[in-house]
Amino acid sequence: MSLTIRPAQRSDAAQILDFITELADYERARDQVVASVTDIERSLFDDGSTVHGLICEREGQPIGFAVFFYSYSTWLGRNGIYLEDLYITPEHRGDGAGRQLLRHIAREALAKGCARLEWSVLDWNAPAIGFYEALDAQAQSEWIRYRLEGERLHNFAAG
Repeated sequence: MSLTIRPAQRSDAAQILDFITELADYERARDQVVASVTDIERSLFDDGSTVHGLICEREGQPIGFAVFFYSYSTWLGRNGIYLEDLYITPEHRGDGAGRQLLRHIAREALAKGCARLEWSVLDWNAPAIGFYEALDAQAQSEWIRYRLEGERLHNFAAG
C-alpha cells in the first residue's frame, strides 16, 4: 500500500486536532487537550509560525501526523529538531509508517544541518519505548524535564 508523507496544510487542522485527541486519549490525558481547530490553524499555519507539521497518508487517507520545531544546542553551536508529537492510528501501526515518518524528519534534520533529533516519551509507554530503542535511539535518563505552565507560569512571570 502506498504511503505518502507531506507537509500539513491549513485544511488539515481539524484532522490534526483529531489525531492530537486520539494521542491524548492513549496517553491518559484527554482532559488536558484545550486546543481548538483555530488554535491549530494559528500556531501551525499563520505567518511567523515556528512549528512544522507533517501528514502521513496511506492510499490518500490520513493515518498519522508529526509536529516538530527547531531547537538549538549552545554546546554544539547547531540547531536540532524537537519532535513534539508523532502519531499513527492503531490500525496502521506495525507496518513501518511510524518509522518512515520519523525517518522523514531525520532526513530533514540532516538536510538543514541539524546536529540532533530529540523527543520525549512517557516512562510507562512500553510500545513507544520499544519502537524508539529498535531505531537505536538513546534514552537521556540523566536529564529531568521541568515545566512552568498555567497559573505557575503566570505567578513566576509576575513575581
